[in-house]
Amino acid sequence: MPFSDYKTALVTGASSGIGAAVVERLRRENIEVHAVARSTEALQQLAERTGCIAHAIDVTDRPAIAELAGRVEFDILVNNAGVDRPKKFLEADESDIDLLVDVNLRAVLHICRLVVPGMVARDRGHVINISSIAGAYNFGGNSSYHATKAGVSMLSNQLRIDAFGKRVRVTEICPGRVATDIFNHVHGNDPSIREKFIDGFELPEATDIADAIAFAIAAPVAVNIGHMEITPTLQVMGGLQTARPHPKTDPSGEPGS
Repeated sequence: MPFSDYKTALVTGASSGIGAAVVERLRRENIEVHAVARSTEALQQLAERTGCIAHAIDVTDRPAIAELAGRVEFDILVNNAGVDRPKKFLEADESDIDLLVDVNLRAVLHICRLVVPGMVARDRGHVINISSIAGAYNFGGNSSYHATKAGVSMLSNQLRIDAFGKRVRVTEICPGRVATDIFNHVHGNDPSIREKFIDGFELPEATDIADAIAFAIAAPVAVNIGHMEITPTLQVMGGLQTARPHPKTDPSGEPGS
């Protein structure tokens, strides 16, 4: 279904990074874009720049999201909002787990619950769920994030089954490392963070992810691009490690024999 057949989009996490790039890309196609994020100032600047409709809403604010979904018929839904609290699961605390589940998974489930039935009823719509390579691959120290993104990945597959027989397409976008300010949001606004994660690397930009999303949306209605994994050319997933066991200790704390 070409862009001309879609009229209205909802984009979450829209104030910066991939979300803002998606808003800008969809506006270039004359889509009416409702941009949702917590940052009022950043949203206002985005609205002035692109002509999008700004909504300063936290995605966990279910009544506010429900009110918006109840009065606007969305042809395109881009679930982009996400948070992270990187630490080993053995060191995770209750608030870390609750925050990641609430924003990364529970909010996505409820927004889909509120928006997708209307798409099915109208026999028209496209859901874009932005997950992560963390939903499919293991790397150290971030188990809660991996678990929530794996949930989004499975939801994307299941939505196609639930909407079977209707022209509702579902695309899961799985980015690897992308040159955005997410690293400062997660690790702190310090120049060393950019040096560690971005400077000196050849990385996709947020606009590259937005262009990939536009490609999926612009495909003919008979084409569903279900899964796109987008990583730097110089990034790979996988590897093998083998650990030696720690030496045993006796009850006194001395190494055992």
